[in-house]
Amino acid sequence: MREFENPDRWDKVAQHYEKTAHPFTARFAEAALATVSLTSQSRVLDVATGTGALARAVARTGAQVTAVDFSPGMVARVAAARLPNVDAKVMDGQALALADASFDAVFSIFGVIMFPDWRKGLAEMARVTRPGGCGVIATWQERGAATFLLLGQIRRTLFPERENAPMPAGVRALGDLEGLARELVTAGYRTPRIQHVTFDYQLDVAMLDDPETLFGMSHDWVELSDEEKAAVIAEARRMAADRAILPIPSTALIGVADR
Repeated sequence: MREFENPDRWDKVAQHYEKTAHPFTARFAEAALATVSLTSQSRVLDVATGTGALARAVARTGAQVTAVDFSPGMVARVAAARLPNVDAKVMDGQALALADASFDAVFSIFGVIMFPDWRKGLAEMARVTRPGGCGVIATWQERGAATFLLLGQIRRTLFPERENAPMPAGVRALGDLEGLARELVTAGYRTPRIQHVTFDYQLDVAMLDDPETLFGMSHDWVELSDEEKAAVIAEARRMAADRAILPIPSTALIGVADR
């Protein structure tokens, strides 16, 4: 099992994730939300909610949100916000314990793409979307985003003879326009519309003092020696120069499709 497939790992990092990754993913969640029209009567599902960036954005529209994740720690962070129109539940997105056609809009912001069986995750999203509703998915391009993207760039600079670990199969399959459109249709959606969206991840250079927190979920970090890890950190500091924040431009695809 890879680290990102282990709910215990996500439980451990939930609070840190909410502080560091959530503000970044929230920008993409807002972009995804802008692709649909919701009302206070809308029923929305957020699959693999993490700390609830999308769920909280939807809640501000007045819609009713069910936010699910396989990590109890992540779900606890969503529940802690105590939003009256958000119901947070521990649930496997590959086997949703939810009725067919029960939601007007179903989202997954960088969630389904990480599933071991991402096709089943997409099919489950389509199954619980009502006819006339829509599904919305955000996926990274193949080289990833934020600290994963930075680490890959540095490894290619420092260790050009070493291959980086492949991104999860879902990212590889859904990380281009044609692949994402095709798989949305295969899952049961129709008329997919896809856009590129880019935002900077703002890396606080001081966090390089604790690199395991930044890079620890990446195999490309774990398999490095202590000396190689030190070289990676030195290169990141060189890239930042005298800046306190190192921006990492990261591009996502946001696909919306009808049921």
